[in-house]
Amino acid sequence: MSGTAFCFDLDGTLTSTEILPCIAAELGIAGEIATLTRLTMDGHVPFEDSMRLRTLILGQVPLSRVHEIIEAVPLSTELQAFVNDHADRCFVVTGNLDIWIAPMIARLGCRSFSSSAVAAPGGVQLQSILAKDDAVRRLRREGGYERIVAVGDGANDVPMLREADIGIAYGGVHAPAPQTIAVADIVVNDASSLCKLLKAL
Repeated sequence: MSGTAFCFDLDGTLTSTEILPCIAAELGIAGEIATLTRLTMDGHVPFEDSMRLRTLILGQVPLSRVHEIIEAVPLSTELQAFVNDHADRCFVVTGNLDIWIAPMIARLGCRSFSSSAVAAPGGVQLQSILAKDDAVRRLRREGGYERIVAVGDGANDVPMLREADIGIAYGGVHAPAPQTIAVADIVVNDASSLCKLLKAL
């Protein structure tokens, strides 16, 4: 067994803003996608339905441009440093698309579990949407970790927090969804406190 693994949601947890509205700005619909993202995070719209719709719309933006946009999305300085320093034990667990977030995963230097898609003529073809609890179960089965800590903020993080040994609802960018707080073992509202906690675990 090899100690503790840390699973992080990406959007609004490791990043200091949501990624998909940044892509949507290219199409002039940042506000609309931000609203849909917020409704999804709060559990009012099923994540799979929302992700399919957002992929269909945002897939119009060329992949090369998406990568440029994501390169410019800021990461939490403190959390990025934690992940960089513990890359062998840190994992991004996100419903976002692997082909979109590749530049950000490279910046973080850790492994990831994500939804998958391929570039297709005129857009993006969605192949699978990640179930976050499946990612934790796979990590537990294949990684040999004694304990798994999960950090997230949205309703779609609830299964991940439930499946982990320690679930942390994080409000560093915006307030965690009530459902996320309800299943969390710990609630933390700033990056500095979160990093201190993670280092102590």
